Amino acid sequence: MNPGIQKVEALDAGHFVRVEWEDGSESRYPCVWLRDNCQCPRCFLRSAGARRLVFEDLDVNIVVKEIALAGRKKIYITWPDEHASEYEAEWLKKRCFSEEARAEMQEDLFLPERQYWGSDLQLPKIPFEEIMYNDESAYKWLCTLKKVGIVLLTGAATRQGELVKLGHRIGFLRLTFYGPTWQVQDKADANNVAYTTGKLCFHTDYPVLQHPPGVQFLHCIKQTAAGGESEVVDGFHVSNKLKKQNPQAYQILSSTAVDYTDVGVDYCDFAVQCKQRIIDVDSRGQAVRINYNNATRDTVFDVPAEKVRPFYAALKEFDDLLNSAEHKFTYKLKPGDIVTFDNWRVLHGRQSYHSGSEVTRHLEGAYADWDVVMSRLRLLKKTVLNRD
Repeated sequence: MNPGIQKVEALDAGHFVRVEWEDGSESRYPCVWLRDNCQCPRCFLRSAGARRLVFEDLDVNIVVKEIALAGRKKIYITWPDEHASEYEAEWLKKRCFSEEARAEMQEDLFLPERQYWGSDLQLPKIPFEEIMYNDESAYKWLCTLKKVGIVLLTGAATRQGELVKLGHRIGFLRLTFYGPTWQVQDKADANNVAYTTGKLCFHTDYPVLQHPPGVQFLHCIKQTAAGGESEVVDGFHVSNKLKKQNPQAYQILSSTAVDYTDVGVDYCDFAVQCKQRIIDVDSRGQAVRINYNNATRDTVFDVPAEKVRPFYAALKEFDDLLNSAEHKFTYKLKPGDIVTFDNWRVLHGRQSYHSGSEVTRHLEGAYADWDVVMSRLRLLKKTVLNRD
């Protein structure tokens, strides 16, 4: 993008700056925003990419004193206190306040596009070694993870520690009360239902935390011969179905605070309590996170008695949709497979399997936060696409 400026002028008694671009479009910038985002060394620490101007020194009613255009690529503004600011054309164009420009910038920053799926999921697969050592493959992995919600990495070594390498590839793993990584296998006196051979119902991990881990990794080291199949379902897709099918049930699940609890000893001793809505929504009512784990849903329920049964009815309808044949996808991990998925979106479960005298099924698990994953995605995007 190399936009050129045709004309620049102050409007509204100096409270706005209007930029007319060479392509015929125009942008309007509030002067308080321009002053707040002055890029000079006094106002902006370039080495940190951070604002130095303190807010208490900002006049929210500031107006332009003088404005000038230099070579169609830069504008200069002098403010009433004689402070001078300059703004590059490309920098301004990216930050245009039009609805279209704002949507384009948000898409570039957050990649909000989603590809919904049900039992027809074509599970994306990428070799583990490729994403570890090839930036283009790593970028494809993380973009697909963001868009589809699940990617299978194949061909990893069948030993513990591969997820630590994966963590280093994106930045770092999320430490929880179960450790930096954790071993999913049948254990005596299990402190988690996952550490048994029984069926695991669809759930998201760790809704008992105020900020549940955004991404989960499960590495298959050993697989049982019979049973133990993995199941996944697109929680956002199912939430959309529920919203259309029963808006009242959707409203109940997106507004009722549910108590979660987790008490025990693992990496350290813990006694965790949290309140979460089963379906977290944004300002538009769109699902942005599913918080559902029946195993850790507390016996304590902080609602009036008359609201209990309607809540259970709403949750039952949601759970029935999750488990319907058209929505769930079943697959079986092979030793060396690492399934990576969006823990805010994809609910996962497991079919039961028989216990034996030895461990017959062993997965190593780990978490990462979406902040860390998206940071790596943006850096890879810059490298792969040669973009600033």
